[in-house]
This record gives sequence, C-alpha cells and structure tokens, in this order.
Amino acid sequence: MNFLKSLARVICCIGLALAAFSAAAADYPAPQQGSWVVKNFRFHTGDVLPELRLAYSTVGAPTGEPVLVLHGTAGSGASMLTPAFAGELFGAGQPLDASRYYIILPDAIGTGKSSKPSDGLRGAFPKYNYDDMVEAQYRLVKEHLGVKHLRVIIGNSMGGMQTWIWGVKYPDFMDALVPMASQPSEMSSRNWMMRRLITDSIRNDPDWANGNYSKQPRSAQFASVFFGIGTNGGNQALYKAAPTREKADQLLDQRLKAPFTADANDVLLQWDSSRDYNPSPGLERIRAAVLAVNAADDERNPPETGIMEREMKRIKNGRYFLIPASEQTAGHGTTGQAKFWKQPLAELLQSTPRAAK
Repeated sequence: MNFLKSLARVICCIGLALAAFSAAAADYPAPQQGSWVVKNFRFHTGDVLPELRLAYSTVGAPTGEPVLVLHGTAGSGASMLTPAFAGELFGAGQPLDASRYYIILPDAIGTGKSSKPSDGLRGAFPKYNYDDMVEAQYRLVKEHLGVKHLRVIIGNSMGGMQTWIWGVKYPDFMDALVPMASQPSEMSSRNWMMRRLITDSIRNDPDWANGNYSKQPRSAQFASVFFGIGTNGGNQALYKAAPTREKADQLLDQRLKAPFTADANDVLLQWDSSRDYNPSPGLERIRAAVLAVNAADDERNPPETGIMEREMKRIKNGRYFLIPASEQTAGHGTTGQAKFWKQPLAELLQSTPRAAK
C-alpha cells in the first residue's frame, strides 16, 4: 500500500511537471526545424566540403521581423529554447514576442544537427573557425531563408563572439547587436589556456589515435568537466551549492558520472575553433547599435581587466551592461538567464531605428 501511495505521488508530480512544461511551451509558438545543404563550402583553410549541412530552428512566422540567436560552444539552436532564455523572451508581450518577430536559431558548423566530424569524416573534417561559422550563418539566413536584413543578433558565449564578428563582417545587415558573455578582443589569457587544456587532453590521449578511435577517449569528458568547473558557475553560487568538502565531492562526482554523449572529435574542434578569434581590429566598422552584456563574476571574461571599457569606446553607438554578481548569478552561465538583461534589450529595441527598406 505504501508503495502504491508513493507511486501515485510520483505520477502526480510528473503530471504537474508536464502540465507546467506545456504551459510554458505554449507561451510562444512551437519551434520549427529545418536544414539546408550548402554545396562546395570553402573554409578559411582552403578546404572544401562538397556538402555542408546547416540545421536550424525557427520560432514565429517568416513574416515577422527577423532575429538571429546564436548559441554557445557545444550547444545548438535548440539549447537556447529553455524557460530561462526563450521563456523570458519569446512569449506574448515579451521583448522578442514571437507574434511580431521571426526568430532564427542555427546550429553552428560542428554542432547540433549541422555537419560535424562524427558524421563520418572524423579527423579529416575541415579545421573550421568562427569566421567560417559566421559565413555559414550569413548564407543560411540570406540565401536559404531569404532574409535581407536582421532587426537584431543576440549571441551567448561563442555566439556572443560570433555576434561581434557579424558586426564587423556584415555591418549593414542588422539594426542592433547583443553580444553576451564575450569580449571583442583576441582569444587569450585563462579563457584560451583552459580551452587548450581540453584540446591537448584529447590529442594526448592514447585512445584518440589521431581521431580514428574505436572507443571514445575518456579524456574528453574529464577535460570538459574540469573546464566547466574552472570557468563557469560563479563563486557565490558554487559555494552555496558546495559549502563543505563532502558536498563539493558529491557535486564533482555527479558531473564526472553523468552520461557524456559527446564525440571527442566534435569536442576537439568545437573548442579549437576559437583559436584565432579577434574582431578587435575591425570594431570601427560596426554600424549597428550595440548592447554588450557580461556578468561581473564571468570567469572567462573577468571585468577587472578593463578590456570592455577600452573596446566599447571604439563603438559608435554602444552600451555596456554588467550584471552584478550574487548567489543567483552563475558566472559565465549568468547570461543564459534572460531575466537579468531582458529590460535593457527591450530598451534597445525601442530606441534603435529600423533601417530604411
């Protein structure tokens, strides 16, 4: 009898959770999935891929004002469709109300359902970089979806860095840019050192076999967990979650024992693709209004370096919004919670003129 009561309680909780999820999902139109194959895509290295598949999600009707949303490293367009992000932005009356906007969420090269090493080429997959990824996004938006001009580009982490590149490479293609959890300067310091520890760990793993492994190298998961703890989460939030050694061990063990479904070759190129990121030389080319959003406790982009203040002076129409650190923030992961910056976004959209058609 106790077992049946417990089972009933579990079923009830599941039902409530599903109801809550359905209610949240109903706040904006159901995402639509799509893909496009680019023939003979040429990478910055000169390598040519006969067929480059680019997957994407969209929210809202194509008749709405186009918005591009760019995800972080190892993520996908779908990874941005969370209650903390999409649930705060895409619903009725929210800053990117999907009844007014056409929201495009591409899977970057090497991620999600877009072409990547694990599809078959493995170690022979072209060594892409952020410029390649941005060019592919541009072609997807313009050639396949027929978008001539974007109202705004919003990018988080890797997507934030790509947003800076968009502004430099295609300065007339958007009204506004919102790069988050990023800096418009050369990949360097702890951010690059920690990324190289991931790539070196994989390359130095005997099981990697130059990308032609028969079993997944275990180093990929360990290095990814190490990187995540070292560069994400926020000092205050992590202390709140693990205030004792015992709790810290429990948290670490959970992450190390969690299922790791990523492919080592995919992981390697995802992190290595940032190696030559540096939009700084072209910042004066940016014409769009810029709202740069970072968190004060961002481990990868620490504000005390002064980089943002220095570089933002070169932006013709720019604002820097720094989210204060607290127990509610999550370091580099803070900007994944739109509640911290959706009001400045709404103000940006209200104050930024639309390009003449």
